[in-house]
Amino acid sequence: MNSPEPLIELKSVSKVYGTATTFEALRCVTLSIGKGEFISIVGPSGSGKSTLLHILGCLDKPTSGELFIGHLKVSKMGEDELAEIRNSQLGFVFQAFNLSPTINVFKNVGLPLMIKGMEDDEIEKRVDELLKVVGLSDKKFNKPSQLSGGEKQRVAIARALANNPQILFADEPTGNLDSKSGKDVMDFLSGLWKKGVTVIVVTHEPVVAAYSERVIHIRDGKVEKDVKQKPKIPNVNIKIKRDYA
Repeated sequence: MNSPEPLIELKSVSKVYGTATTFEALRCVTLSIGKGEFISIVGPSGSGKSTLLHILGCLDKPTSGELFIGHLKVSKMGEDELAEIRNSQLGFVFQAFNLSPTINVFKNVGLPLMIKGMEDDEIEKRVDELLKVVGLSDKKFNKPSQLSGGEKQRVAIARALANNPQILFADEPTGNLDSKSGKDVMDFLSGLWKKGVTVIVVTHEPVVAAYSERVIHIRDGKVEKDVKQKPKIPNVNIKIKRDYA
C-alpha cells in the first residue's frame, strides 16, 4: 500500500521556552503527515503534545528545525504570512470552544469569512450550509450561553470548516463535554475524515485515539512511538477523565 502524499513535514524541530531558565518542550522531532490521514497525538500532561499541535498548526514557531506545509517552508515565515496560511488552509477546534460570548452562532461561524472579506450574501449562504452540516440550523441566532457543551463544540467545528481547510486540528475536543456529546463530536470528526479532510487530534483518552488510523506517542518532547492502527469507532459513550492539566 502506497503512503499518502506528504502534507506536513517536520525536520528536526525543537521548541524552547524561556531565556534565563529554559524548558525544552520539543526535542528534535521529525515527522511526516500524509494528506487525508486521521492522526491522534497522545501523551501524559507536559509531554509536549499540545506544543507539537501548535507548531503543526502555525500557532507557534519552532526554535530550530524546519516545518513544511505542502511545498511551503512555513517555519521561517513572518506573522502576516502565517496568519494567511492559518486562515486559508487550517482549521482549529479547542477544548474551551473559544467562541465569542457577545455574538450569536451565525456570526461566530461567519467570523473567519468576514475577516477574509467575503461578501455578506456569500457569508450567509456558507454559514447556513455549515450549520446544516452540524445540525444547528435552528440555533443560528442563539448566543453561546444558550447552548449545551456539545452544541458549542459543533459551532466551533462549523467555524473551523468555514474556509474549507485542508487540515483540521482539534486540541482535546472532548475535554469539556459529557460522554454522549464527546462521542457525537468524535463521530462527526470521523465523518469529516472519511470525506477527505486531514484530521489531527491531541488527546489523553485512548477511546478518542481509537478513532484515528495513526497514533503518535509523545513523551518528554520526543516521539516515543508512531503506530498505525485500524480505526475503531466505539459503540459505547466516551468516558471523559476530568484531567485538564
